[in-house]
Amino acid sequence: MKKGFDLLASYNSSPWDVDLAKITFAELYERWLYERGAKMPPSTLKSLKSGYRHCKALHARPYREIRAPEMQKCVDGEGLSYATQGKIRSLLSNLDKFAAWHEVTDRMCSLLLTSAPIPETSRVPFSEEEIATLWVHKDDPWVDIVLILIYSGWRFSEIRLLRAEEVDLEAGTMLGGVKTSAGKNRIVPIHSLIRPFIKARLAEDGAYLLCGTEKSLPMSETYFRKHWGMVMERLEMVHVPHDCRHTFETLLDAAKANRKCIDLMMGHKSKDIGQRVYNHKTLNQLKESVELVTR
Repeated sequence: MKKGFDLLASYNSSPWDVDLAKITFAELYERWLYERGAKMPPSTLKSLKSGYRHCKALHARPYREIRAPEMQKCVDGEGLSYATQGKIRSLLSNLDKFAAWHEVTDRMCSLLLTSAPIPETSRVPFSEEEIATLWVHKDDPWVDIVLILIYSGWRFSEIRLLRAEEVDLEAGTMLGGVKTSAGKNRIVPIHSLIRPFIKARLAEDGAYLLCGTEKSLPMSETYFRKHWGMVMERLEMVHVPHDCRHTFETLLDAAKANRKCIDLMMGHKSKDIGQRVYNHKTLNQLKESVELVTR
């Protein structure tokens, strides 16, 4: 690592004095982090750093000597999920482009790489009978969170970061979202069915809508999943939290809600350019759409 920073310091003082033929994979990665990493979204950078950890076999190799089969071996590591393989390919693509930019190599081996396809989704929405069961047990511990997710479409990663101040009971809205540009800072109406749950959660005076043991901190995923599992076991259901999001979209679609409104509430980018650019939906239209979903 020290050698990499020494190389970087040398490069910064005189960019073309470095012997490019000797730069290792790890040294190129450190230079890439220094020049490009700070300009990337934190989530993207975290993903690429994860990919780097799976390329240990390449770390000490001079970058310009590395060939596509060696990169492919990293991607094909034993037991790696399609998501992890994608992170590795993405990192190698970034490093290849960076290496070409600095004339370390004139090859783009990453273009030849393959990885496992995205598996077909196994997400199963909650059935009408299961939703009815949840309502029967609405006063049981933690069932309110399951219902909030079903009638709002938030990912858990989004709702756990929803600050109390971003929930406006008077206006009947929640403001939040992560991931894509279409998903960030989106407004989701508070369905009238879950308004009492939202109000009760806010009455706990936490900094976030969902707090864990500390009122000043958002609920941790570990804490959430522990109680989620308890609810599923108690009610004899087999679902993961993301199934709530699929359920919300399914319910809206079945109620014949406007597709643009569904996309806005889900944080999806509408596939139709006319819908995406010209069809501006008002908050009242979003509220009307969400209220199409009934018990």
